[in-house]
Amino acid sequence: MTRPTGPWLLSGPYGPTGVRQPPHAHDPGGPLPAAVLFDRDGTLVADVPYNGDPARVAPMPRVREALDAVRAAGIPVGVVTNQSGVARGLLTPRQVEDVRLRVEELLGPFSVWAVCPHGPGEGCGCRKPAPGLVLAACRRLAVPPERTVVIGDIGADVEAARAAGARGVLVPTAATRPEETVAADTTAADLLAAVRIVLDPAPVAAPAGQPRRDAGAATGEWRHSPAGPVGEPRRHRAASAAVPRGHPALPSGEAR
Repeated sequence: MTRPTGPWLLSGPYGPTGVRQPPHAHDPGGPLPAAVLFDRDGTLVADVPYNGDPARVAPMPRVREALDAVRAAGIPVGVVTNQSGVARGLLTPRQVEDVRLRVEELLGPFSVWAVCPHGPGEGCGCRKPAPGLVLAACRRLAVPPERTVVIGDIGADVEAARAAGARGVLVPTAATRPEETVAADTTAADLLAAVRIVLDPAPVAAPAGQPRRDAGAATGEWRHSPAGPVGEPRRHRAASAAVPRGHPALPSGEAR
């Protein structure tokens, strides 16, 4: 069987804008982004390896509040997600769609879903940390990548943003590697703090001798200077999550 060469692109229930009002209700030349794209597992919902069961979808803390704040600003929101379980024969397209529909039931509509169904050895250009998912989502939304923000919880997410020319914001979890946090341009303690940074991008003055903090990071996360690429792609983050019966864990060092 010939594998698809690009990502799956799925539009939300309100078409490619995903919002009821006209898109970009804010000043298109202002400081706000033209779109905000989110990683799925570990960022929007709890990371369950190779999840094809809608009943196991559980939102991460403060996610709905964060998403509603972006939507209220008239900014389209989208999802960019690696789903290598398809290539491994552990997920069907129908299961990926069922989980997508459950995420939207819990968290509201998204403008676009860009899904990479490939495995790490297939050489596609869409699997994060490659930029293909971000670029495809931007094309579908008709927004420039340089005015797009990507929010995720591992190095592959922010590396994909950087490769696409977008801005990356890292929301570390317990499984995020320390070097990924150091290498991220911007970090936030949770998704709501990340969104506050996105919606209020002016820097906050820091005490003398300390690094500058991004606005909205009320929980005290500091802005880090970029440190270049993050070595190898991340392994699956759900080290503490039970792997579904019959689903092998990913080898160490592999991105999802």
